[in-house]
Amino acid sequence: MKTKLNIAILGLGGIARKMAATVKESENAVLYAAASRSIEKAEAFAKEFGAEKAYGSYEEMAADESVDLVYIATPHAFHAENAVMCLENGKHVLVEKPLAVNAEQAERVFSLAERKGLFAGEAMWSRFQPIQKTINEIIKSGRIGEVTQVTAFTGGEMTNVKRLTEPELAGGALLDVGIYPLNFASMAINEPVARIDTNAELSEKGVDLQNAFILTYESGKMAVLGSSMVSEMDSKGVIYGTEGRIEAEFIIDIFRITVYADGKKEITERPPQTTGFEYELEAAIKAIERGDTQTEEMPHGETVKMLGIMDELRKRWGVRYPFE
Repeated sequence: MKTKLNIAILGLGGIARKMAATVKESENAVLYAAASRSIEKAEAFAKEFGAEKAYGSYEEMAADESVDLVYIATPHAFHAENAVMCLENGKHVLVEKPLAVNAEQAERVFSLAERKGLFAGEAMWSRFQPIQKTINEIIKSGRIGEVTQVTAFTGGEMTNVKRLTEPELAGGALLDVGIYPLNFASMAINEPVARIDTNAELSEKGVDLQNAFILTYESGKMAVLGSSMVSEMDSKGVIYGTEGRIEAEFIIDIFRITVYADGKKEITERPPQTTGFEYELEAAIKAIERGDTQTEEMPHGETVKMLGIMDELRKRWGVRYPFE
């Protein structure tokens, strides 16, 4: 009989609850442990989701030899250090996006994972969705011709969310939601970026409240992107080609795409899903079973590439976090 992987969740906020519900429905994994800085919170979480172990210390959980894979769901600023700690303890890691605050941190995580032969992946869930794979296939088929431009914006009013307003927590719209249009564009135009034009509005504390940026690729193709934590945006993405276009509704979690090509309009709805996190979880499990250190959907190079672009954007805006 195939053995299920023991999953531990490190950091028990709202996103962790979604992953816990996902693991409970998995045929290939079991929720083994919950870890928080508060033992009371860990025990309550473990009881609610049926985890065997509850830890009031991240380090104590990482030392548990029964843990196979750790899902890291702490604030952005702590992702890399938490991942390094788990890897050093021989644990595979699936890290909530962004995997790190900057490209240098990500390279450190991946270098350690490669040396130890452990899986380390970014839980950029939009990359793993079946409907995103449908988009990729449409582009590859040539139905909309050659892709020439992408537009995508996302955001909402989130100025009351502490982890987004504080520089020491790596706050700002870009790392939290701007990462979605950036990844959406990168999947449609997989080329080196030759030029970046950008601007942002910063808060009094120095994090980006809203931003806009244009990426011009080496071929001349362009992506017009942006994100906000002060405005409710439609979160729509459009991929324009020489013979048609693809419109994706709500790029954070695409629920419908409409293809305009050959004088026709074709709508595809998202297939039924548990939470939407099941795809990234199963991809990580399969990679671990194969002995791979990364997934095909979100390879290490793409994570580093996305963070490198965001590093440059923040540099242009003058956004630097205290711990960098």
